[in-house]
Amino acid sequence: MGYVDGYIWRTWGKSTVAALLERFYDPNQGAVHLDGVDIRSLDPSWLRGEIIGFINQEPVLFGTSIMENIRFGRPDATDEEVYEAAKQANADGFICSFPNGYKTTLGERGVTLSGGQKQRVAIARALLKNPRILILDEATSALDSESEHAVQLALDRASSGRTVLVIAHRLSTIADADIIVVLSEGCVVEVSNYKMW
Repeated sequence: MGYVDGYIWRTWGKSTVAALLERFYDPNQGAVHLDGVDIRSLDPSWLRGEIIGFINQEPVLFGTSIMENIRFGRPDATDEEVYEAAKQANADGFICSFPNGYKTTLGERGVTLSGGQKQRVAIARALLKNPRILILDEATSALDSESEHAVQLALDRASSGRTVLVIAHRLSTIADADIIVVLSEGCVVEVSNYKMW
């Protein structure tokens, strides 16, 4: 289990922090470290492919089966591993309710699924990859309260045993976080936790 630390003096927002961690670009000043190693020395494809799992507000789904959408997280995964990831993501129940189950073909961008169902497929994909770091970028912000509850249960399971970076506007989403970092106009203005507020 690793830790993430870094010094990011000027960023434009919360999602920028995630983009820096994934090495979509590098900071102008300072550095981002993973287990004490400057991530600029790491292969970005290895970092994104094996170390970091990313779930955002609008997950990317493809016009293929649910099985293949989940397997995209790790193409060499067995069917059993896909089923297990879906169970952990609280997705197996709704998938099995479809007439074709895991063979159900999704419309482009997953239009045949609800927002909560899309998120749980994305969580299953991330869990199949078994990343050491999980980034959740406003993962529940677009959901109704019922869907948010189902997705939050899945995220709680997904968070176990790994470092998790949660990007959120709502304090309720991050209430269980060990450390909460507040950004304003691209600068860190407070570091605390929920109990201290």
